[in-house]
Amino acid sequence: MTTRQSSAIAVTGLRKSFGDQVVLDGLDLTVRRGTVFSLLGANGAGKTTTVKILSTLLSADAGEVQVAGHDLAREPDAVRAAIGVTGQFSAVDNLLTGEENLLLMADLHHLARGEGRRRAAQLLEQFDLVEASRKPASTYSGGMRRRLDLAMTLVGSPQVIFLDEPTTGLDPRSRRNMWQIIRDLVAGGVTIFLTTQYLEEADELADRIAVLDHGRVVAEGTAEELKRRIPGGHVRLRFAAPQGLDAAMGLLGQASRDNDALALRVPSDGSLRSLKTLIDRLDDRAIEVDELSVHTPDLDDVFLALTGDSTNEKVTTR
Repeated sequence: MTTRQSSAIAVTGLRKSFGDQVVLDGLDLTVRRGTVFSLLGANGAGKTTTVKILSTLLSADAGEVQVAGHDLAREPDAVRAAIGVTGQFSAVDNLLTGEENLLLMADLHHLARGEGRRRAAQLLEQFDLVEASRKPASTYSGGMRRRLDLAMTLVGSPQVIFLDEPTTGLDPRSRRNMWQIIRDLVAGGVTIFLTTQYLEEADELADRIAVLDHGRVVAEGTAEELKRRIPGGHVRLRFAAPQGLDAAMGLLGQASRDNDALALRVPSDGSLRSLKTLIDRLDDRAIEVDELSVHTPDLDDVFLALTGDSTNEKVTTR
């Protein structure tokens, strides 16, 4: 099985410009089936444009794309049948009840009346909206509207779901509830393509993260892989007595010393291999360490190091 065949999304050389402004400049992405893939970037980096192209809402200038095994250019209808899209702004109709919104989506997907009602009831239960199902959507809280919006996306049982900044504006509790829903969907075999400005969200959910800057992927990997690429990681060793601190300093050399705390800060990439090497060196000299902690750069550090801050467009950790 080729990589493209085993992937939910495969993108090669994707390009898009609006007039003289280049938005996507040769984008390459591969998303494995049944995973969460997060596209991380500041406002204007090209995240929403990418989602619009991959979901057939916008045409590309160049490039090859396959979504759910279908060629985007030659089989757009097949792609649409296999995907769901939840955008930055809710598609919920405020004049309809939660149940009516779901039944409307069932009609749009040409489900039989009985099948549509069963599907709506199932989704209302799954998204904890049964009690509010007969109330107008205009009375829903932000978190409830987001859950209903995602439930509407699921009426057609999509293989791939594009979530474009799905928790923007939600309070912390509602955001974490949405995270759990996303995890449950992936556990059921759905592939999630997530764009977000929330670094914590990408760190929490994504199997792989791509950092987008000026229309190009400047780094890709797991959250931990990306963090290890950035200088600043270290191991902090604290000792019970000055003699242990002195012995470790003599052994390790490049460490930074804190006499008041009886601690050393040793540069490290945070990997298991480097940590084992450090511990073995200390053990060989019978140097006793009272406390050891590993510190790695977070996604804030990754983002700023990879994209700079020239546009003052930042992602947020809250």
